[in-house]
Amino acid sequence: MIEPLLLTTTRVSTFDDTRALTGATGFFFSRDARLFLVTSRHVLFDKPTSHFPNRVEIELHSDAANLTRSTGLSVLLYQDGKSIWRQGKDDGGEIDVAVIELDRAVLPKGVELACFTPAHLQRSLDEVEVGRSVLVVGFPLGFHDTLHHLPVVRQAAIASSFGLRFQGQGYFLTDARTHRGTSGAPVVLRHGEGPLPWKLLGVHSSRMDMGSRDQELDESLGLNCAWYADILLTLTEAGAPAGSNAPAVARGPR
Repeated sequence: MIEPLLLTTTRVSTFDDTRALTGATGFFFSRDARLFLVTSRHVLFDKPTSHFPNRVEIELHSDAANLTRSTGLSVLLYQDGKSIWRQGKDDGGEIDVAVIELDRAVLPKGVELACFTPAHLQRSLDEVEVGRSVLVVGFPLGFHDTLHHLPVVRQAAIASSFGLRFQGQGYFLTDARTHRGTSGAPVVLRHGEGPLPWKLLGVHSSRMDMGSRDQELDESLGLNCAWYADILLTLTEAGAPAGSNAPAVARGPR
């Protein structure tokens, strides 16, 4: 039996036509029979680092009975010169989360995946206390089970007051050892029973550091930004605008 949590998450590779660029993490979110790929917005477009891919590839299990079999699905990021992903903003500025709607008709027959849904979002923010143990599911430095095409899981802890926007931004902090390639990973909390007994708390974005840190004397803080996952309610609404120039406004925590 494979843990369903591991089937929610997929390896994301970015390309400029055929030229490979970067590796990252994404996960599946389903709402009203529609299927979305969720990842960090900077995976798809990042002006500060001149990162401008025009397509991504995700890895899918093509045989439910044999997880060693997989196939790649290529997704173009632009149509008629316009970006196809949806991204958000709130009072603090842009949110580093993006979703791409996937056409279920192009998925391989027998595809095996698991999806988070709106029911997996944490509605009561004061139920998650600081220090609570959570998991980050992803592909650090691209590392994964290459035979079964499954991600790995890192332990983390809530490192700031959950429900408060850290420094006015739409994210909370986690204390975890993370690496490049984890961007876009789901941050989850074990909860209840059922086929996917996890709460989706956030979307891992990046490590946080201090510009004043002495690179020789001081270790990295080991803290990370995770954007509150309730942004997905806005980004997956029917009729939500697509395109990097048409961000949706997030509800967000207090």
